[in-house]
Amino acid sequence: MPDAFVILFGLLLLAAIATYIIPAGSFERETTDNEITQVIPDSYSETDMNPASVMDVFLAIQQGLIDTANLVFMVLIIGGTVAVFEHTGAVNSGINALIDRTKGRKYLLIISVITLFGILDTAGVSGNAVIAFIPIGIILARALKLDAITGIAMIYLGQYVGVATGTFDPVITGIAQQIAELPLFSGAALRGAAFIVFLLVTIVYICLYVKKISKDPAKSMMGSSPFAKYHDDEQDTDSFGAFTLRHKIVILTFFVFLGVFLFGVYNLGWSINELSATFLMMSIAVAVINKITPNKLVSVFMEGAKGLVYGALVIGMARAIVVILENGYILDTIVHYAFGPLEGLPTLLGAQAIFVFNLLFNLLVTSGSGQAVITMPFIVPLVDMLDITRQTGVLAFKLGDGITNIFTPTSGVLMAVLAVGGVPWNKWFRFVWPLVLIWAFIGAVFISIAVLINYGPF
Repeated sequence: MPDAFVILFGLLLLAAIATYIIPAGSFERETTDNEITQVIPDSYSETDMNPASVMDVFLAIQQGLIDTANLVFMVLIIGGTVAVFEHTGAVNSGINALIDRTKGRKYLLIISVITLFGILDTAGVSGNAVIAFIPIGIILARALKLDAITGIAMIYLGQYVGVATGTFDPVITGIAQQIAELPLFSGAALRGAAFIVFLLVTIVYICLYVKKISKDPAKSMMGSSPFAKYHDDEQDTDSFGAFTLRHKIVILTFFVFLGVFLFGVYNLGWSINELSATFLMMSIAVAVINKITPNKLVSVFMEGAKGLVYGALVIGMARAIVVILENGYILDTIVHYAFGPLEGLPTLLGAQAIFVFNLLFNLLVTSGSGQAVITMPFIVPLVDMLDITRQTGVLAFKLGDGITNIFTPTSGVLMAVLAVGGVPWNKWFRFVWPLVLIWAFIGAVFISIAVLINYGPF
């Protein structure tokens, strides 16, 4: 497989070529009373083409890094903070203590972690903060003698079970239902059933992989090195000794700071920048607790950040593709011409087509709220014409938004997760693409059920 940078640069070139082929155009947009900017249906008009030059292609990479600077630097800061935590031995000793307490029942641990993050994000709790939990998944996977892919899968795939169904997600589901003029969280029963099915399938999928690599470590997708170099070079988890009171205080410090961040998210409008600041404060607090000198703190922190430079830069490269598409004014054109042919489709086929469109469009616009404000204004009148309930339209959007996010290289959050976990995108793709197909099939089944039961309230 080519390197992730090679793959992304190839996609960047394809996007640039598309600006010469696809007509440029744009929709008019309006801001609602609730400060949601959304597209005005039937307002599309063609504009002068703005094809990307050679200079534009390389400027897009620089612009991509600028646009995603908060994510890029957050990854580096998390890398440094994780190195400080690992230096104390608290997480490693704590994981060992947890394994001893559960008598090494690794499948029980794995199922518990997947379920926990699935439940958290079906209510929209973790969001981008999931990146902060990836190091815990990695350390747990190391202690269980598995690989980095398992460490990421337990947390990230668990989270995306909740994202894809969004039963009580106030942000993405909330925006979609607001645009569709539906009561908030209405239709939760069917989304909840989808959540349970997605969760069970994901647990089985991950556990089968764990069983395979437990029997034969050579079958790991990570090859001969189950963890990234900066993790492989760390001490073995068994070498940190007992889980002491100081270790417990360090772990408590992590959850206190994370709790403060989540409070800020829901009450103060905090986001990525505040998460980075929280981790910086966290690393200093841990250094004080463990009597780490300032010079040693800087040394350990920089060593951890250095190991994540590759993954951090990949985030900017992924964003560059969207920059080219936006500057070429072809994103709105894609939406305009994609929805036109759907108007004459039969009801069941039309619902599936909306689902498939959102699966594919999510490769270009990975933000759930961003995709909602672009596509939902078209989905609402379309489902009305096709005699499909608006609740079904929301479900088709929500499932389409969540499923392909677990592998698309244009997702900054996914690239940040892989960077923190030390897993190359191509190896992650090999691991996850069968699950994407399974999820897509399950999604299609639930869309069909929604059509057949006239999924309401309206």
